[in-house]
Amino acid sequence: MRRRLSVYALLIVCFAAATARAQDFSKVQMKATKVSGNIYMIEGAGGNIGVSAGADGLLIVDDQFAPLADKIRAALKEINPGQLRYVLNTHYHGDHTGSNPIFGKEATIIAHDNVRGRLATEQTVRGQKVPAAPKEALPVITFNQSVSIYFNGEEIRVVHFPSGHTDGDSIMFFTASNVVHMGDHFFAARFPFIDLEHGGSVEGLTRNVEAVIARVPADAKIIPGHGPLSTLDDLKLYRRMLAETTAHVRKGMAAGQTLDQLKAAGLPDEWKSWGTGFINTPAWIETIFNSLSKDGKK
Repeated sequence: MRRRLSVYALLIVCFAAATARAQDFSKVQMKATKVSGNIYMIEGAGGNIGVSAGADGLLIVDDQFAPLADKIRAALKEINPGQLRYVLNTHYHGDHTGSNPIFGKEATIIAHDNVRGRLATEQTVRGQKVPAAPKEALPVITFNQSVSIYFNGEEIRVVHFPSGHTDGDSIMFFTASNVVHMGDHFFAARFPFIDLEHGGSVEGLTRNVEAVIARVPADAKIIPGHGPLSTLDDLKLYRRMLAETTAHVRKGMAAGQTLDQLKAAGLPDEWKSWGTGFINTPAWIETIFNSLSKDGKK
């Protein structure tokens, strides 16, 4: 199973290179959805793109893969013909930052300090080398805790949530439009990938999701990193999944069960359908097991 998890990690962290070789991007179609106010969501391949479109021009959250840059640009033009002014990165993974080298030549990239640090240096993911990104791909404005961009008539509040999906994740709050872009803190109705090697933590992710739930209105629209446009109720269900599956694995570990025994036993039936994504049930159990072991909370 560790071999399979290694593949998952590489598919996410090195996706910009690995997927470009394996996938025909010419067949990818962009789907733009009006979310609320000035905010849109673009689905294609990789992480969902958030868009603020208005009199000030365009701001996007994440930018998928480099081979899709022209398709992303065409989808943006259909939403609004204005200039792309800002690119916000939710974290450093290649399926969210792959088009940075292209859009970074015309727009200002903003991200957490750790995103620039990860992108600017070679990373090692389960023994595989991930080369440093080119200069054009790097954030030129970084922050430690939070930053606000006043754009298209609203404050876009960008907040760092530590030790969640990675060590550099930010969640974007479009305050007037009542929209939240969660990045990979939220995989809608699917078990998430958590990059344990680069600061991620199952319990940290759970705490962060709980903090978001506590601060957003009941009618907020939620853009997940992967999956369809969601509601606060969807996010609450996701939080319950995180808490209950973690408790299930922790209980087995406390009883002396091995990882193989935990995988064989599986999870409660309620969460069976959540393992149909690229992180299946055994992989999610191993993620929890390794995270709890790493954090010393068996």
